Amino acid sequence: MTDITDFVVAIPARYASTRLPGKPLQLLGGEPLVLHVARRALDAGASEVWVATDDVRVRDALAATPVRVAMTSPDHASGTDRLAECAALAGWDDDRIVVNLQGDEPFAPASGIRAVAALAAEPGVALATLAAPVQDVDTLFDPNAVKVVRAANGDALYFSRAPVPWPRDAFAQDRSRLPAGDWWRHIGIYGYRAGFLRRFAAMPPGQLEQTEMLEQLRVLEAGFRVAVGITPDPFPPGVDTPEDLARAEARVAAGSAA
Repeated sequence: MTDITDFVVAIPARYASTRLPGKPLQLLGGEPLVLHVARRALDAGASEVWVATDDVRVRDALAATPVRVAMTSPDHASGTDRLAECAALAGWDDDRIVVNLQGDEPFAPASGIRAVAALAAEPGVALATLAAPVQDVDTLFDPNAVKVVRAANGDALYFSRAPVPWPRDAFAQDRSRLPAGDWWRHIGIYGYRAGFLRRFAAMPPGQLEQTEMLEQLRVLEAGFRVAVGITPDPFPPGVDTPEDLARAEARVAAGSAA
């Protein structure tokens, strides 16, 4: 996997959030959350950075930056749908490499953004994403920490909220500690070509996606190749709740924004 510079980063930033209302404009270190995320994308060396939003206040918060803003429908069911509209508004050709960076990742490492872009550029890859080692048994059993099972070549075999693979013999004796082996936590950053992004958004949800409530399973169930790289640097937790925001604020105050 080689580093590439010819890619765009697109950040879906819906204003209304159930768990953290007005999330893109919540202040972190005195600045809007979406501005922190956009800076991460710029630091990664993307040729263009776009924010796809449904609220002019988000657009206005980015007015003094080189970030481009796509005003998208408030009715999109997912970030993928929002980015598909962004792709149409931006006029990207089908081969354009697009990294979908979630709008609640103010600490996303530039190396991880570049890694997923490079992986998406490899021949035959429909969807690229990243993973990190599971380091404790609580994470393995946490349904909010999505696990991924990888093939020997690094492609995804399955994503699940359940603890997979299940270490049968080890857990038959003790489920309080993580046994020896490889377990991977999925990191929710995606890369694809703009043509596949449009195709992905047009695909109906599959049964697996509806069961697990994991959008990436739509791609696997349809038979496409999903490549999973190991993140070169840690992705600190994102911001999805007021408690997350407080932890992020403490991180910034401690000088650990990088």
